[in-house]
Amino acid sequence: MHFSAFFGLVMLGAASVANATLPIQHWKTPSGASVLYVENHDMPMVDFKVEFAAGSSYDTRAVSGLAGMTRHLMPLGAGKMSEDQISSKLADMGVQMGGDFDRDLSAFSLRTLTSETAPAVEILASIIEQPVFDEKVLEREKSRQIAVLKDAEMNPGHLAEENFTKMLYGNHPYALQPEGTIDTVKSLTRDEMVDFYRKHYTAGREVISIVGDISRQDAEKAAAELSGHLGPDVALPAIPEVANPAAPETKMIPYPSSQSHILIGYPGVKRDDPDYFPLLVGNYVLGGGGFESRLLNEVREKRGLAYSVYSYFFPLEERGPFKVGLQTRKDQTQEALSIVMKTIDDFVKNGPTEKDLVAAKENLVGGFPLRIDSNAKILDYLGMIGFYHLPLTYLDDFTNKVNAVTVEDIRDAFARRIDPSKMVTVVVGAPGG
Repeated sequence: MHFSAFFGLVMLGAASVANATLPIQHWKTPSGASVLYVENHDMPMVDFKVEFAAGSSYDTRAVSGLAGMTRHLMPLGAGKMSEDQISSKLADMGVQMGGDFDRDLSAFSLRTLTSETAPAVEILASIIEQPVFDEKVLEREKSRQIAVLKDAEMNPGHLAEENFTKMLYGNHPYALQPEGTIDTVKSLTRDEMVDFYRKHYTAGREVISIVGDISRQDAEKAAAELSGHLGPDVALPAIPEVANPAAPETKMIPYPSSQSHILIGYPGVKRDDPDYFPLLVGNYVLGGGGFESRLLNEVREKRGLAYSVYSYFFPLEERGPFKVGLQTRKDQTQEALSIVMKTIDDFVKNGPTEKDLVAAKENLVGGFPLRIDSNAKILDYLGMIGFYHLPLTYLDDFTNKVNAVTVEDIRDAFARRIDPSKMVTVVVGAPGG
């Protein structure tokens, strides 16, 4: 489940962006929420992001989808406001609200004119601190979600993703689908949502990020308002460690299409993993660099087996997936699989060349200013830094960390972290299906 954020661009000063020197300020609110703040008065806009450790990994199999439905209903009625009243008030002020939801976190984002900051924050605080969880709205949204899930059952990409995640994570909570299942969504109750909210939406599990035309004093006031009326912290178990696959596993799923959807993977890295930068740079060479990548060269350019093939690491609180994906004609499935696996195996054993490494660094470092060229993009980085307890100098250090990576670093990291002989593979639209 993903909650789209409708953010425009507000450019930061060119000099500060180019040098990636962002004066990030950090403090705790009186109630215990963590706050990250970047002041920028170039335009009269303020961006907020509020994150909670309340993602789908805190579900159980019996109530899969509970965390996502809880997040979804919070803006649909809060305090004394109905969902229509909330939408109307935000529209009247020109305020844009969105957010995110994944396996680790639940997030709310807000963009407002500086002049409307106080009333906009008041509405967001009500959504966060006083959600209603109206029974009628819950039943309506459950019906909508079930319809979405039924449609997804006919989508080969969704089937591949769902089976890949289950195979990769087994009994780990990361195996649960954030959107839940038809059966579990049907059975969700308001009482379960209220209980989940009480346990997971507390100031001690909250990270508030603020960027824009707002003073430190007003930022402190807003952060206190966004955290001051949450319930007390509840002791909850941490997300468990992710185990490596004991053996390779392949699942061939028949599907009536001309194309096979293929996903291959292995448990990757945590967000704060010391191997992150060698793996990031190495993966750019392997499958993250578009037309410059090994996988695209071998699969598309040399053999024409697929239009696109990619690989990436998706870091999470615990080890998120390392994933390789492509689509190919059914009659080319086995050949494509063979080439992909050989390419991965060769890369894990040998790593990149010095020429590959230089090109990867140039692209990653050269493109970095574009990744922090707006308040909205910086807001996302602040949220990541705060939620995953990364150094406040993360953005300042990025280019130096990339430039410090060596061929041996990449070879060593891939050899220790990725085992091509034990990867999981899903093919939807298998030959003969």
